[in-house]
Amino acid sequence: MAATNLSFIYFLEQEYTQAEKYADLAYTHDRYNAKALVNKGNCLLLRGELDMAKQFFLEAIGVEADCVEAIFNLGLVNIRMGSLQEAHQAFEKLHTIIPHNPEVIYHIASLYEQNNDLHNAIKWFNILSTRVPSDPGILARMGQIFNKEDDESQAFHYHLESYRHYPVSLDVISWLGVWYVKSELYEKAIHFFERASQIQPNEVKWRLMVTSCYRRMHNYQKALELYERIHAEHPENLECLRYLVAICKDLGRPYDAYQQKLSRLDTGRQAPTQAALGRGAGALTRVGGVESEGGAAPSPANRGRGGGALGRVQEDDERPKRAMQAPQAAPAARGGEGSKRTPAPVAEDDDFGDMDVGDLMP
Repeated sequence: MAATNLSFIYFLEQEYTQAEKYADLAYTHDRYNAKALVNKGNCLLLRGELDMAKQFFLEAIGVEADCVEAIFNLGLVNIRMGSLQEAHQAFEKLHTIIPHNPEVIYHIASLYEQNNDLHNAIKWFNILSTRVPSDPGILARMGQIFNKEDDESQAFHYHLESYRHYPVSLDVISWLGVWYVKSELYEKAIHFFERASQIQPNEVKWRLMVTSCYRRMHNYQKALELYERIHAEHPENLECLRYLVAICKDLGRPYDAYQQKLSRLDTGRQAPTQAALGRGAGALTRVGGVESEGGAAPSPANRGRGGGALGRVQEDDERPKRAMQAPQAAPAARGGEGSKRTPAPVAEDDDFGDMDVGDLMP
C-alpha cells in the first residue's frame, strides 16, 4: 500500500523514475494490486512503450473490472496506437460506469469525428455541451463539424457562441471575419479583423484584411490611407505595395514610386533564387551511373488532465488537449487496497483578387 501511494505521489510530481521504482515494488509484492498496475502502465506509456503499457492496463482491468483509471488510460493508449475501435469500446464501457464525466464524453465524440461519423459526433458533442455549456473549445469544435456538413448557419452560430465565451481565439475570429466577408457584411468583418489586430499587433495581415474590407466597400480613399499607413510601418511588405500600386492606378494617383519599390523588392528576392538555380545547373550530376554536366536542371525541392476544462481552439487548445490525453494516475490506495471547409472568399471583379482572404484559409 505504501509503495503504491509513493508511486502515485511521485508520478504527480513528475518524478517518473521514482514513480516507476515504487510501482515495480508494489506490483511485484502483489500482482493483484490494480492501482500498482495502473501506475506501472502510466510510466511505460510516458516512455513510449505503448504495447507494454496496454498489457498492464488490461491486467489491471482483469484484476478490477471497473478500475476507472485503467479503462481510461487503455482508451488513450489505443488512440496513440491507432486502434480507434478498441479506444471507442474502452470509452463506451467507461461511460456506463461514469456517465456524466465530460472527458469520457469528449473522447467518444472525438473518436466519432475521427471515424468521419459526423452525425454521431454532433450528437455526442451536444451531450457534452450540456455538461460544459460555456466551453469555447467545444463550441468551436461543433462549429467546425457543422462546417464540414455544409451547414453554414449552424457553423456560424457555434463559432459566434465560442467567440462570446472566449473572444481571443484567432482561429474563431478569422473564421467569423471570413464568413462576414463572404456574406458581404464588411462592417462586421472589420470588427473581427480589428480584434485580431489587437491580439496580434505585430501581424500585418490583419490590418491588410481590414483595409481590404474598406476596398470591397468601395471606400477607396480610406483604403488608400490605411495602405499608406501600413507601408510606412512595414516598407518591405510586398502585398501592401502591390495593393498600393493597384489602388493608386484606380484612383488616378501617381504610383511610380511604389512601383519602383515593388520592382526593387521583387528583384532582390528573385536574385538569391536565381543564384541557387545557377549553381544547381552547373553542378556535376550522376544519373543512372552516367555523368552529365551543365544541362541538367536541379531536382525541385520537396514541399509540412484527465483534468477540468475541455480546452480552447487550436493555439489555446493544445494545453487542454494534453491535459485530457494525459494518463490518469491511480489514486492513492486506501486501507488494504493496492482530447475546414472554411467559407470561400467573395468573388469580386477587381484588380486585387482575393489573396487577402485566401491567406486565412487553412
